[in-house]
Amino acid sequence: MPSKLLTRRQAHWAEFLSEFHFSITYHPDRVATLLDAFSHWDDVYLEREEDFISKSPMNLQQLLKQDEVQPSSYFAVKVESFSNLIDSIQKALWQDSQYRNIIQVLGKGKSIQHYSLDSSSQLLLFKDQVVVPNEPTIQLSILQKHHDSPLAGHSGQEKTLKRFKRDFHWSGMTQFFKDYISSRQQCSRNKNIHHKKFGLLKPLPIPNGPWICLSMDFITQLPLSNSFDSILVIVDRFSKMAVFIPTMSSITSLDLAHLFIKNIFSNNGSPSIIVSDRGPVFVSSFWTNLCQKLKISRDFSTAYHPETDDRQRW
Repeated sequence: MPSKLLTRRQAHWAEFLSEFHFSITYHPDRVATLLDAFSHWDDVYLEREEDFISKSPMNLQQLLKQDEVQPSSYFAVKVESFSNLIDSIQKALWQDSQYRNIIQVLGKGKSIQHYSLDSSSQLLLFKDQVVVPNEPTIQLSILQKHHDSPLAGHSGQEKTLKRFKRDFHWSGMTQFFKDYISSRQQCSRNKNIHHKKFGLLKPLPIPNGPWICLSMDFITQLPLSNSFDSILVIVDRFSKMAVFIPTMSSITSLDLAHLFIKNIFSNNGSPSIIVSDRGPVFVSSFWTNLCQKLKISRDFSTAYHPETDDRQRW
């Protein structure tokens, strides 16, 4: 871009970027799928956090407020906490009888399949992974250092678990991670949406007049009253007029037909459409044949989606 076309801000950044040797390549949006890869770096370990802080203290200053602790003291705290974590793991391993026996056998020079001792830290390894004892406080401390740290990027369940399984091993790790990450509000806010966009609402068409389109449903499991424990609710979708008919939860399709003819058909005639769920009485052969004889079209709601027939719900 010619300098005469640059704004003052662009000129400032152009001068700053001229100190680096790189080329800027434009990628269309449809192929730019890995733009966020470096902000979610997958290989951040406890040791590398200290190396990163000690080698590049200016990077950490950007993460800390001016009135907070300085990078040098923060680095000292990190080293101390890392050493304390190793000591806590070692003590907890010796308190666990199973792992204590394994460590004693390995200490005598014998071998156990998949287990070994780290030569420097004397930590117990399982397939080159640090064995963490069944101590929730230690497990939580490790998870917080790797997941909540600004350097870890607050990764999701799968990425965090994949990273941990390379370095640590303990029983019930998967469920422990799911419970912790799902309880974090910040993780829930930053979670990406992977499903497709929701479609537009498709409401039922408005009827042309009263008692042309009806919706029917049952209200069940009510306290017994005059030998009735259910209510058949029939609503005219045009006028919103509702008819409440007491009945029993053991109602059959024949009983439904009698109630419909007595309370609706005899007063308002035959409707054109009846909206209902897929209950046994609504899909029975008797009720189906009756609707066919009366030339009534039946519209069923989708299974397990009662919001289709909302007139009985509000």
